[in-house]
Amino acid sequence: MFSLLTDKLEDAFRKLRGLGKISESNVSDAMREIRMALLEADVDFKVTKELIEAVKTRALGEEVLKTVTPGQQIVKIFSDELTKILGDDAAGLDLSQPSRILMVGLNGAGKTTTSAKLAYWLKKQGKRPLLIALDLYRPAAVTQLQVLGQQLNVPVCVPAAGETDVVRATRAALAWVEQQGAGIAIFDTAGRQEVDDALLNELKKVRDLVKPGETLLVADAATGQQAVAVASKFNETVALTGLIMTKLDGDARGGSLLSMRQVTGCPVKFIGVGEKVDQLEVFHPDRMAQRILGMGDVVSLVEKAAQEIDEKEAMGMMRRMEENKFDFTDFLGQLRFMKKLGPLEGLLGMIPGMNKLKGMPGVDDNRMKHVEAIILSMTPKERSKPDIINGSRRKRISKGCGRPVVEINQLLKQFEMMRSLMKNKGAMAQMAGGLFGGGGGMGGGMPQMPKGMFPGGKMPKMGKSKKGFRLGG
Repeated sequence: MFSLLTDKLEDAFRKLRGLGKISESNVSDAMREIRMALLEADVDFKVTKELIEAVKTRALGEEVLKTVTPGQQIVKIFSDELTKILGDDAAGLDLSQPSRILMVGLNGAGKTTTSAKLAYWLKKQGKRPLLIALDLYRPAAVTQLQVLGQQLNVPVCVPAAGETDVVRATRAALAWVEQQGAGIAIFDTAGRQEVDDALLNELKKVRDLVKPGETLLVADAATGQQAVAVASKFNETVALTGLIMTKLDGDARGGSLLSMRQVTGCPVKFIGVGEKVDQLEVFHPDRMAQRILGMGDVVSLVEKAAQEIDEKEAMGMMRRMEENKFDFTDFLGQLRFMKKLGPLEGLLGMIPGMNKLKGMPGVDDNRMKHVEAIILSMTPKERSKPDIINGSRRKRISKGCGRPVVEINQLLKQFEMMRSLMKNKGAMAQMAGGLFGGGGGMGGGMPQMPKGMFPGGKMPKMGKSKKGFRLGG
């Protein structure tokens, strides 16, 4: 997500931070580099120009604060202006009655999958979502929504067999929604490869019938320079109320997010960060600005962990660590917990200073899969008592998991190091280093967490609540 833009901005800011004095010349030089970085990330030319001009005007017009260097102040100004473009605050859904959400966008943007993700998210909020299939053109679109609805245990309305009239199908769907009683109706509409008049006229008719509280444009993050034209056309026709950016986990540029937000004036409400139904996140402009600037997003990372953590299991794990009883079964539990938090590259992007580790040998999701395969090839007794794993057992484990014996040897050695380190302060960071060490294969070690990782040098507190853990002050 934004990795190309982040890398180029970091290079430009590195030069800026060393400036002891701000002049029109050095500001212009820095802005030139930043402009190129934004354009290469597919940010629209007009949006780029407005952002650069705003930063330059403030940088040359504001008095430098005593607590920061001139270069640092420019970085702060850029962060402020970037947050303005992304939106001042997270925008919630309008769920006032009748609660209806119209999903629109081009083919391939992920409307159907995103409709299911949104239904999953609403269920987690205690709401009752309803899914309505109105894509009468794409083969298997209706079936896809039916399957997703069954997986989520969400009611799905499908058009009559052979139905080709979208207006008639919409009227039938509205009657079905009324019969369902209270619920939040999500209408999945058809898309095209390109924006055309037939598509837009059809959408307008559907919109007029549905009268949605939310009309959300589902857009692929890799749309590129076409983003502005797509967003503008949909906005003119059906009056968008928000954006959902999909496939941000797979696009290194992501500039279309900035472009669409600025051109339409509509808030980005959600972002898709993976293919699974639970990989839809509420969009926070300030947090996204921090991630784009390589500053991480610790708050979102802690929130993710708080949602997935099992309090009873966590306390039991802590006791086992304190008593030096931590074994490979516990280790496997930790691995699976990390997998729930999402792809490793995404997690590294949330930790300040860890962005540079992405792409390094051994720092990837395959590493986790290999370690998991090795542990699963052990017997229960071997997991609880790694000391009994002799040469013949190692060969058997190697055959079972398909990994070379040298990797089994390295994992056993690192595991013993971790168990001894757990008695010392900072053991968990060292454990992460052993698991995801760079430098090739299984060896190496992760650099220490930067001092500025958490505000004030402390990790956000986790307080207990009836539902588990929550963020504290």
